[in-house]
Amino acid sequence: MPHITPPYLLQKKVAIALVGCGGNGSQMLTGLARLNHAITALGHPGLTIRVFDPDTVSEANMGRQMFGAFDVGSSKAHVLVNRINGFFGLDWKAFFGRYEVDDHAYDMMICCVDSAKARHGITQTFHRRRPRYLMDLGNRAADGQVIFGEPSQDDDWPPAPAGSVRLPSPYAILPELIDHMAAEDDTPSCGLAEALERQELFVNQSIVTPALSILWEFFRYGRLTWHGAFVNMRTGSMRPLQVKEPVAATADDHIEN
Repeated sequence: MPHITPPYLLQKKVAIALVGCGGNGSQMLTGLARLNHAITALGHPGLTIRVFDPDTVSEANMGRQMFGAFDVGSSKAHVLVNRINGFFGLDWKAFFGRYEVDDHAYDMMICCVDSAKARHGITQTFHRRRPRYLMDLGNRAADGQVIFGEPSQDDDWPPAPAGSVRLPSPYAILPELIDHMAAEDDTPSCGLAEALERQELFVNQSIVTPALSILWEFFRYGRLTWHGAFVNMRTGSMRPLQVKEPVAATADDHIEN
């Protein structure tokens, strides 16, 4: 049985918070603009995006992320959103800072942060306002995952369509993703060469592609038979996470942050 897209999300502008616009987030934002352009051409009202990131562009980001030399020193969120707004004629919003709960009710949150501590901090805001859907992307040097799910069964949202299979929260599947007590390596890279020693050049693209494919099926076809993927560039494999598939993930299947 599939997960069925709630009809109201096919009939209104969908409010999305994109948290983090570095390796995964910068490519995700560009893909979301393309997705928005496509679904509006097919009659959907489209997406409205608010982007949060506390970092500025460094030389180490160039090439691996969607930035150039002229962006160095500027807010990542503002650089990307201004560029996309100008190119596609949108009015998406950028915020230079960490995500904090605000007065907006988000239909969906896309989490592209790089640590369990940051993820944990985001989930702490859910006691006040929780998105209907949550997508989490993460990677190591040459592998990673994307998981799309429902973080709660709050009564604030319209009920799920009859026959729709509920999607588990990404952090119910991989609780270690929000284990803020675990040791993490958050040392910044000083240059692109050093960054490439820690992450392969196209690993982010390999994670973002299935993430966007999930959202395309969600909005274009109104249902999902898979809601995530584990990707390994060294073996050339992608293992889809099927709807209602029980997962017994191991340390080799996913990342810690």
